[in-house]
Amino acid sequence: MTLEQLRIFVAVAEKQHVTRAANELNLTQSATSAAIAALEARYGIKLFDRVGRGIALTQTGKDFLVEARAVLTRARDATQVLNDLAGLKRGSLSIAASQTVGNYWLPSRIQAFHGAYPGIDLRLTIANTEQVAQAVLRGDADLGFVEGEIDADLVTRRIDGDRLILAVGARHPWASRTKVSAKDLPTTTWVLRERGSGTRSMFEAGLRQHGVKLTDLRIALELPSNEAVRSAVEAGEAATAISDLVGAPSIAARTLHRVKFDLPRRSFYILRHRERHVSRAEDALLRSLG
Repeated sequence: MTLEQLRIFVAVAEKQHVTRAANELNLTQSATSAAIAALEARYGIKLFDRVGRGIALTQTGKDFLVEARAVLTRARDATQVLNDLAGLKRGSLSIAASQTVGNYWLPSRIQAFHGAYPGIDLRLTIANTEQVAQAVLRGDADLGFVEGEIDADLVTRRIDGDRLILAVGARHPWASRTKVSAKDLPTTTWVLRERGSGTRSMFEAGLRQHGVKLTDLRIALELPSNEAVRSAVEAGEAATAISDLVGAPSIAARTLHRVKFDLPRRSFYILRHRERHVSRAEDALLRSLG
């Protein structure tokens, strides 16, 4: 059974005349009759009775007409969905982002995208960099946004990111200092993000530039979120390395103090699966980011 056969059947049923239905559909009378005969033969049923010079639906035909109309309606709806998807009037986009990107950099940008394309359903999940890469590899996320380079077979695009800063709480001895040197770093305790986070990986890379290894530091706590790290440092006498995006509100409120120490700027990375089709919604979001 094809949609074309259903359209012909419905037209004939509504006109109760083969020739008039054929004219409306721009078909020949023989093609129209053949479509009805094919349906009846395929299922061993009678859809129309010949009544004098006209035709009339059988009870089977009347019952089938209800379903045929419903199917054609759904087909029209499906066509409209495709048209809407092509025009970005509807659709969905699943995004996974590491914590700094997802909590501080991405929200304003996806809000602007939503304003431009309100019919696109955006779903955002937040994890660490390694978990985001795995979500894209599995197909659980259409796009990934991370703040560290990843070792995975994904298409990556580098974009401007943030800068790591060294910060301490207001009660820390360094709070009265403007800068520290590499030899000062092992003299305090540290609160850092967990292994696998982009922030930690970049801090470790920054330390190497100063001839310091992460194992040289006294790490008191490893915490799974930027907010937990920030709160712990504000409450105690430890140091940390965090994104300037994360630290800015606390520095402005003077609950954190930024200590001058050269740490690298870092790029953010957009991740995409190599073998997946780029949808129009994905393309529109990527173009909106410049």
